[in-house]
Amino acid sequence: MTPVLFTVIVALVGLERLAELVVSNRNLAWARERGGQEYGAGHYPAMVLLHTGFLAAMLAEVWIMRPPAPAWWGVALAGAVSAQALRWWCIRTLGHRWNTRVVVVPGLPLVDSGPYRWFAHPNYVAVVLEGVALPLIHGAWWTAVGFTLLNAVLLRTRLRVENAALQQAPSSPGARPAARGQ
Repeated sequence: MTPVLFTVIVALVGLERLAELVVSNRNLAWARERGGQEYGAGHYPAMVLLHTGFLAAMLAEVWIMRPPAPAWWGVALAGAVSAQALRWWCIRTLGHRWNTRVVVVPGLPLVDSGPYRWFAHPNYVAVVLEGVALPLIHGAWWTAVGFTLLNAVLLRTRLRVENAALQQAPSSPGARPAARGQ
């Protein structure tokens, strides 16, 4: 794995993030048209900053500190690809309901299909997996550890807000009591 190839991979993830924002903004408009109420907007700028900084930090670490790519970089790449696959499974499962904010549309039951059948918050599992795997493709340990710690603090807030907001949504037949989230 070369720094140039790693940069291409990170750039592709950045493009994927832009595609997510397009989908998110379209879905946010859909939710608002149906009376969707946003919760926890105060922490959203910190989330955007952290996730943008994550991409920049791993590139800076690789290009400035020049860590060697681990011999097992393929395992890390497989983890990063798996995280993307899980994220898009979440997006597909939630459909119009998915966006990067916490928005509850009145009257819609919680989703209990796809990955939400097994995890209350599978998208956050994808974020955690990606936060470790993507930087480790090229040995960016500092970014992997720093993002993981900062993301844990942010996720604590995000999960508290999201779980409280989703408690207001009606449960679908057979749904587990745990909230399903974006």
